[in-house]
Formats: sequence, structure tokens, C-alpha cells
Amino acid sequence: MKGKKETMTKKLFFQALLKYLLGVVVLGALIFIPAGTLRFPNGWLLMGLLFIPMFFAGLVMMRHDPALLEKRLHAKERDEEQKEVIRGSANMFIAAFILAGLNFRFGWLSLPNWIVWAASVLFLLAYLMWGEVLRENAWLSRTVEVQEGQRVVDSGLYGIVRHPMYAASVLLFLSMPFVLNSIFSFLAMLFYLPLIVRRIKNEERLLEEELPGYQEYMERVKYRLIPFVW
Repeated sequence: MKGKKETMTKKLFFQALLKYLLGVVVLGALIFIPAGTLRFPNGWLLMGLLFIPMFFAGLVMMRHDPALLEKRLHAKERDEEQKEVIRGSANMFIAAFILAGLNFRFGWLSLPNWIVWAASVLFLLAYLMWGEVLRENAWLSRTVEVQEGQRVVDSGLYGIVRHPMYAASVLLFLSMPFVLNSIFSFLAMLFYLPLIVRRIKNEERLLEEELPGYQEYMERVKYRLIPFVW
């Protein structure tokens, strides 16, 4: 039994590592090929801010909650509306990263350095918020679903807004273009807002129907994403 568990752990580790390295290669290609050079400092800044914390977060999950890591690695949406949201998000990211590389290559518009560094700090704070949400909610999933034994989480950040993970993702994604020094990428990333609104509305319809206590939770916590706004 112990040997089988070790084999499964090693398999999970290599699956996670492969997916991590694939992400590094794909994002690097999307940024540096349009830039026409590897000498794109803001590209390396974003790569570092994104992938260094991700590596250590993966190690922590591997050690303390491998089931959560495995769930996040292999999650696939089944709902067609959510699949459309994922496809739209993927196209948005591709456009935003390509625009950032082209902006550097052709020198379209440069932002002040303080904006880049402020965005970098905001990006890291959003990453910390994402980690806190993972800690608070053991049922957190990359897909819209209700899991066996799941209950409503209403403490911590979930006592402020109903979808703190999506709030963190908004901060992450809208700060990325400024880290990359590209206002054009920011305009592309704004398409994330209607996409995440659509995802949340679809998810809440499911949770109202299938998760006991969620309707009462919605009455207690009024805001979905941003306190006092929505």
C-alpha cells in the first residue's frame, strides 16, 4: 500500500511539473515571440511574479493537500456555457500577451515605471488573496460543480464577498498588463469582466439549486465580487 501511494505521489508530481513547464513555455512564447527578442524586461518580470510563487504554492499543495492539487490539475468543465467562458478567456489572454510583446517591439506606448512597480505589488497581493481563499475553502474547484459533502463557507473572505477567488483573479489579470507595460493589453483584459460576470451568474444558479444553505448565504452576504458595488 505504501509503495502504491509513493508511486501515485511521484506520478502526480511529474504531471504537475510537466503542466507547470508547459505553462512557462507557452506564456514565454506568447510574450517573447511577438516582442522579437528575449530582452523584454517586463516580460521576465511577469514570468517571475507568476511562476515563482506558483512553483512554491504547488510544492505546498503537493506536501499538505495532494488531493487538491490533483483535482485542480485534472479539472474539466462540463457545462457548455462555462466552456464558452473558458474559450473566451483563453482568446483574451492570447490577445493581451501578444499585444504586450508587439507594444515593446514597436515602442507604441510606454507607461511610467511607478505604474509597473505598483502593478507588481498589486499582483503579489492578489496572489496572497488567492492563497488565502484556497486555505479557507477545501471544496474550491477550477470547475463549476457541487462536490459530495460540500457545505457553504461563509467565514474569512467569504464573509465579505461570495466569490473571493474571482475577485482575486480580477486583480491578478487586470494588473498583468501594467506589469507588462502595455495599456493595449489592459484594454484586451477588460473583456474578462463580462466573462467573469457570466461565469458567476451561471455558477450561482447551480449553487442555489444543489448546495444546501446557499440561498441563505446569499441573503447574508449581499455582494458577489466587489463590496458595495456588485
